Amino acid sequence: MTAVPAIKLALLYPGDRAMRDRADPSESRFAALFDAFRAAGVAAEPAVYHDDFADEVTAQLSQVDGVLAWCNPIEGGRPRVRLDAVLRQVALAGVFVSTHPDAILRLGTKDVLLDVRDLPFGSDTVRIDSLEQLAAGLPGRLGHGARVLKQHRGHSGIGVWRVEGIEGNTLLRVRHAQRGSAEECMDLASLLQRLAPYFEPDHGGHMIDQAWQPRLVEGMVRAYLVEDRVCGFGHQAINALYPAQGDAPAPAPGPRLYHPADLPRFQHLKRLLETQWIALLCQRVGLMREQLPMLWDCDFMLGEPTPDEPERYVLCEINVSSVSPFPPSAIPLIMAAVRSITG
Repeated sequence: MTAVPAIKLALLYPGDRAMRDRADPSESRFAALFDAFRAAGVAAEPAVYHDDFADEVTAQLSQVDGVLAWCNPIEGGRPRVRLDAVLRQVALAGVFVSTHPDAILRLGTKDVLLDVRDLPFGSDTVRIDSLEQLAAGLPGRLGHGARVLKQHRGHSGIGVWRVEGIEGNTLLRVRHAQRGSAEECMDLASLLQRLAPYFEPDHGGHMIDQAWQPRLVEGMVRAYLVEDRVCGFGHQAINALYPAQGDAPAPAPGPRLYHPADLPRFQHLKRLLETQWIALLCQRVGLMREQLPMLWDCDFMLGEPTPDEPERYVLCEINVSSVSPFPPSAIPLIMAAVRSITG
């Protein structure tokens, strides 16, 4: 007689009706995770999601012990308002949700950069609530160096703009981080017109203005975490905001290289996160340890070194909505977290 698995999970990710109907774990980008759950005796099933059949997915999720969700803040032009309502509903019914929508709002928007600006991994950051405020304050800040303007919530560089003044000129150098964008020169009025949509209520109603970090050209370090433990690292040359070199386009981003948590190069960062920074972050945004996402990541730029901090990291953003791909070293910690929460 075959034993019934003690834990039943749904892995939720976006797709259309055809994807949901065939829903083959071996064809999923999470095939390795499905295999690991199967080997551990955990019943894990795909839960392909779209707003058009949200009620169907809700019924499916009500029958499992936990749901691990991967869905960007905006998928196919749609925000995840309906999905967040679904996840809140099943969480209230006792189903474990890998990243609760409330935790996403605390960690997964650019507002977190303002919350932590005075912490060791923070930087000069300002909240901008209107175009008028941006017009009044940006020129003065540009006098001290380039700035990066970020919409409240997004992904893939969408709504992230590098702005730099041109000495002896009223024009600004502007580059959008979205792939395929080219550097442009424009006046302040044109920039304000370009950024106006981000101040509409549907796009968060405000922007975050962060000081440019010149060492971004050396790459971005992504620390992957399962709850409060570092489970791996990613390192990539992020070229989307490089200042233009003459008429040449920005170079293509380098490959993201994945590393296990014990990579010697990043042990200092790992220690800081696990012994100090995660606790500081939770305290600042008002989260308890048990409210941390099951799988999340922090993107760090290399900061300007100081005598007290020869190895400095500056937070760029936190990803919690859809952390994929992730290093293989994350899977054992995900498995342990699932057992501890649902067992």
